[in-house]
Amino acid sequence: MRKILKTTLALAVLAAAGGALSGCETNEALGRSQLILVDESSMQQAAAAAWQEQLKSAKISKDASMNARVQKVGARIVAAAGMGGQPWEYVVFDNDQPNAFVLPGNKVGVNTGLFKVVKNDDQLAAVLGHETGHVIARHAAERASQNAATQVGLEVATGVTKGRVQQVVANYGGLGAQLGILLPYSRKQESEADYIGVDLMVKAGYKASESVTLWQNMMALGGNKPPEFMSTHPSDTTRIKGLQAYIASKGYK
Repeated sequence: MRKILKTTLALAVLAAAGGALSGCETNEALGRSQLILVDESSMQQAAAAAWQEQLKSAKISKDASMNARVQKVGARIVAAAGMGGQPWEYVVFDNDQPNAFVLPGNKVGVNTGLFKVVKNDDQLAAVLGHETGHVIARHAAERASQNAATQVGLEVATGVTKGRVQQVVANYGGLGAQLGILLPYSRKQESEADYIGVDLMVKAGYKASESVTLWQNMMALGGNKPPEFMSTHPSDTTRIKGLQAYIASKGYK
């Protein structure tokens, strides 16, 4: 609720500043509008820089089997999403944490530790479908824009000029992109990515029910302390129930 209030306040502030900025876009995949103030090119430039830094600083796995599985399953997922014509980059990092992530520009990282809970390709598809869901939903740009809107609200609240407000948003094009690729997603965004991911799994020929099994494996591994991949996500129980309800509503197996 607090996040909704912040976003609503920021939009009101933008309107009061003269309506010079229009940042609401409808995302058909989500069936809702999004506040998007950060342009896609800025997001991708910032993500490309962060990705190169990751490639330099992190150890890349040489496990041919893991890399082949990620490439194969990833290709099926993006084909199901109708995004197979775009360049996608998948890298498996030698890291024991059960983690995966995606950056704008279709950069996907998977840790070797994830295979402690991923027991088959269907479960791997659940992970990669989820990450692809974040791209489809433009969640990184949305998170950056929400922070930009909050900053604009603070500027107006302190009595700055309309020109200064416009400058803040313009400057945020680059800074917001950098922050957007690092900010954790909201629980709502995580759930949206889960459901998009399930749809992609089914379209790609994978079993939707394995997404539930994946998170049960995560829960068993994490004990009382969730692993990194779940740290900013809905709780394990909430997530499993949400997936079960969504799968049932769609008639998936």
